[in-house]
This record gives sequence, structure tokens and C-alpha cells, in this order.
Amino acid sequence: MRDDIGVSREEMLRRICGEYLEMPGLRLKREQAQRLWALDDVTCQELLELLVESRFLYRTSNGAYARLTEGALHPPSQIVKAAPESGASRTEASRKPSAA
Repeated sequence: MRDDIGVSREEMLRRICGEYLEMPGLRLKREQAQRLWALDDVTCQELLELLVESRFLYRTSNGAYARLTEGALHPPSQIVKAAPESGASRTEASRKPSAA
């Protein structure tokens, strides 16, 4: 599934994770994240919660999303699998050589 500007959910998840990895200590409330990545409310909430469920992010007591520092340094592969995506994008992603 792609949004109006043609960015896939997988690409958005990578972008969001990249921002958190590049800026240690980044803490954003949903509304701030929504503005930063130009997402609609529902999509933003879904992506952030997916990252919480995968233990890449956590919610602070004031509702901000922050990186779970003891978690993985890179977004878990389950995130990409969980994000609804076109078959072509998943196929292309699975052809990339693994770093292992």
C-alpha cells in the first residue's frame, strides 16, 4: 500500500527508524511525528505502534515515542513483514543479500 505521494509503508518505517537511529534521544509525540513525516493520523499511529510492538520504540509517561536503547540497533525484520506492502516490494527486499 502506498500513500498519496507514493511512499510505501516499508519506506516510511525505514525513514522513521533512520531518524531515531541518527538522533539519539529523539522523543516525539504522535502529533509531532505526524507533522515531521507528513503522515495522516491513522497511518502515523499504526506505524508508531508497530515500532512499539516490535520493541524498537517505547512510549514515555508523557506519551512521547522514544527508541528503546536496549533493543536492536536496526529495525527488526518483523516490522517489514508486518507492514502491508505490495508483492513486488517484498520480493525485491527478499532478494537483497543478508549481512549475516
